[in-house]
Amino acid sequence: MGTLGTADDDATEGSRPGETSPRRRQPGRSCRVLRVAGPLVEMEYADGTAMYDLVSLGEAGLPGEVVAISGGVVTVQAYEYTGGLAPGDTACPRGGPLSARLGPHLLGGVFDGLLRPLSGGGEWLLPGAARAGDGARTWSFVPRTETGARVTEGEVLGDLPGAGPVPVRVLVPPGSGGVVERIVPEGHLPQDAVVAVVGGTDVRIGASWPVRRPRPVRERGSEPTQLNTGQRVIDLLFPVARGSTVAVPGGFGTGKTVLLQQIAKWCDADVIVYVGCGERGNEMADVIAELSALEDPRTGGRLADRTVIVANTSNMPMMAREAGIYTGATVAEYFRDMGLDVVVIADSTSRWAEALREFASRTGALPAEEGYPADLASAIAAFYERAGAVVTLGGERGSVTVIGAVSPPGGDLTEPVTAHTERCVRGLWSLDRDLAYARHYPAVSWSGSFSRDAAALTAQRTAAGDPAWATRRDRVAALLGEADRLADLVDLIGITALPAQERITVLAGRLVREAVLQQSALSAQDAYCGAGKTAALVDAVLAVVGRCRELVDAGVPAAAVEEVDFGPLLRTREEVGPHDAAGVAARRDTMLARLREVR
Repeated sequence: MGTLGTADDDATEGSRPGETSPRRRQPGRSCRVLRVAGPLVEMEYADGTAMYDLVSLGEAGLPGEVVAISGGVVTVQAYEYTGGLAPGDTACPRGGPLSARLGPHLLGGVFDGLLRPLSGGGEWLLPGAARAGDGARTWSFVPRTETGARVTEGEVLGDLPGAGPVPVRVLVPPGSGGVVERIVPEGHLPQDAVVAVVGGTDVRIGASWPVRRPRPVRERGSEPTQLNTGQRVIDLLFPVARGSTVAVPGGFGTGKTVLLQQIAKWCDADVIVYVGCGERGNEMADVIAELSALEDPRTGGRLADRTVIVANTSNMPMMAREAGIYTGATVAEYFRDMGLDVVVIADSTSRWAEALREFASRTGALPAEEGYPADLASAIAAFYERAGAVVTLGGERGSVTVIGAVSPPGGDLTEPVTAHTERCVRGLWSLDRDLAYARHYPAVSWSGSFSRDAAALTAQRTAAGDPAWATRRDRVAALLGEADRLADLVDLIGITALPAQERITVLAGRLVREAVLQQSALSAQDAYCGAGKTAALVDAVLAVVGRCRELVDAGVPAAAVEEVDFGPLLRTREEVGPHDAAGVAARRDTMLARLREVR
């Protein structure tokens, strides 16, 4: 069973009032290919062909998508290598948009940009070769309703126990509803099996949905709730709400991939959708291997079992990279509709934008800045708009959080992809090259990053029992800003020329950076940090800094304070457990006792 098709290959999806129906039209007649230029293919117009329709090209049936219709010529972007395809070959419109095959088989799987499984692809992915999943696999189905019941779109028809570590359900498709005319009893069924008939519509375990069309919801927006990432610099200074959007710009070697992998491993989302947009093959292999080996802290099983990986490496077809981020968003919305919190990680959107630029240059479109297409900003916004915290059609609360890496050439944050992305996201975790070269990881710049969710999350953190969260965050941010300002003076006149209190501020900045913000992805104790430990570390550093200020106010030379061994405080983050706030407090008390001996 493949995962690529048109919107209703299984006739499971209906349409909502006011929306274009996703139901499949009759396939158009075969027509001729007119021109081939890499991924760009021009063909004759066939009656009924529409924008974004799926097209089969040549004898191999290479998949492509209609992106322009002008007169009697249809422009198609091909999703496979077009070597050997020539003018005069046949092209057949499939009569429906490019769609993703959704179902419980996605959890724990690795797929290409069109959501075709890579597990059966062999060592080399040959153009046009069918790559089917495990069609013989069956799923346990437990009905949650009965014949004669009246249901509406989004309601639960049954559960699929054992499909994964998160609850997976069969829902009434969008646009459908009415009386349950038939529902199968509990048992094991293949993914294509009809489990219910609702209002004349067959409902299967699997479903198809057009990748460029957001799945409908009842209501967008809800009370903001923080997505805990386990990374102190993010959770403390630049928090992100569930359903929000974040960009992670950084030059080569600044640690984007490692940071995103850490978030995939440790954030408290229910499902992770990791989209590799043109990443190097060895990096994607590392992601897959690490997720497979990592234990899920929730279930004790493999973390990969609640992860969906869309792998489009740099040597895969370029335009499949363009479709891959929409595929990832569609997968995320599928699980969101079940009331789950999903995180989509796209690494990196710069290589996705390069695919847009390459194709636009082949079409002869008028280029904008740096050769990117003029609609680049709209394309970026359309992707990030798929995020959101929602009330689903079935009344559940779910969310899709989108985190996208940006790889600006030469670290230039003013280039078009970074600039357009920054305007449409709610958070920016800018990675600093100087921090990375100083081996300070995560290299998130506290001066070049922001979070528009922080103010909204203050009330939520207060209700969760941490009323000092906002004050603690503000104090750390102010301390880092003042320490950075003084660092420039130190470079000019030296530390000894500063007043005592300002020397303590410089010391405080170092303690915050090394004892709190720095975090080792390779440490068993420090790779993940709970909220309690983060608060305890900040409180410990602030208490030590306060004691240092008291000492210089009492006449103790600043040099004597600077010479104190702060090693026990700096090592605390790696020597106590991820949730051991009491252990941090004990180290704090030891450090304060040592400072009392300074004269």
